[in-house]
Amino acid sequence: MQQDKQRWNEKYATYPMPSNTAKIVEKYIDFANKGTALDLACGTGRNTFFMATKGFVVDAVDISNVALDKIQEHKNIKKLEKDLDEYSLIKDRYNLIVNCNYLDRRLMSQMKDALKKDGILIFETFVTAEGDDYHHPSNEDFLLKINELLHTFIGLDIIYYEEKDEINLRGERAKIASLVAKKS
Repeated sequence: MQQDKQRWNEKYATYPMPSNTAKIVEKYIDFANKGTALDLACGTGRNTFFMATKGFVVDAVDISNVALDKIQEHKNIKKLEKDLDEYSLIKDRYNLIVNCNYLDRRLMSQMKDALKKDGILIFETFVTAEGDDYHHPSNEDFLLKINELLHTFIGLDIIYYEEKDEINLRGERAKIASLVAKKS
């Protein structure tokens, strides 16, 4: 844990992070009933603050205290410094779960149960891509396989799903999977 925390703290202290809300969150947040929300691996809170201003009480979870300290204060935000390798989601707790640019398959398997009835999941992260013109991270375990995100959440009502090419923050081409789903 300490090694991960140190690495992420250094990253958040050194490199610029996106401050704009993820487009998928902006577009689909109104599908969720107001109530409790989870921003998993929230980083500096680019989605957290937006959810709070939309009326959600948000659990903002990240391993980095440096990142959590950068989240704008709001009465609806509860910052939780947790090692996500050991963190577990509480059953039937959230009206909305947001997971952007992070992949933990262990937590993916808990997300369906953590949603309340009619809860909304917004999930977007990187997918394995073939070719030299794509960004390839050092650890392939942090990339989804083609259609893995869709298959993982079979059983939820899929509102939106897409895999597409995008340009990441460093100007590199990357493949992204996006999913919005509802628990019925």
